[in-house]
Amino acid sequence: VQINEVSKPRETVFVIDNSGSMEGPSMVQAKDSLIYGLSQLKPGDLFNVIRFDDTMDELFADSVAADKENIDRAKAFVSALNANGGTEMIPPMTAALQDSHPADTTHLRQIVFLTDGAIGNEEQLFSTIAKNRGRPRVFMVGIGSSPNSYLMTRAAELGRCTSPQIGDGSGVGAEWRDLMGNVGTAR
Repeated sequence: VQINEVSKPRETVFVIDNSGSMEGPSMVQAKDSLIYGLSQLKPGDLFNVIRFDDTMDELFADSVAADKENIDRAKAFVSALNANGGTEMIPPMTAALQDSHPADTTHLRQIVFLTDGAIGNEEQLFSTIAKNRGRPRVFMVGIGSSPNSYLMTRAAELGRCTSPQIGDGSGVGAEWRDLMGNVGTAR
């Protein structure tokens, strides 16, 4: 990683799990964390939000400018989420990995995936990341009291990043603040 990469504007695709296993404090932590992440975007940054359970929705058709109007729309979208349904991670990961501007060298592209990781098909998700990663870095953010640490660690390794955990009841903790402050760096 070149040092000047850290100062590049970012293109961040936030992916939030709103499946039934996230009900209660985990959903609150995920929403608070994503809203905090949105508030850390800077002028020149691009972003999108994808929510998933056993279905998925992309807030915007492609990444958009991190201006007040778009950020406010994203915050309202996230605030309205409720936990329900099953957990299908492969479609939202595939959508997040799709890069409509693969030759863009002006933005550092990253995916911030917030989940408790309650799935049984980890190997399929790993394969999806490995085959489709391209230029983005994939940050797996563990939510809840006992996220799937195997999933978080291995997916972050494949995504060339780290796997912070938010789940000690503190909501948006130091780990999340560090991630958003250092999201341009990789291991």
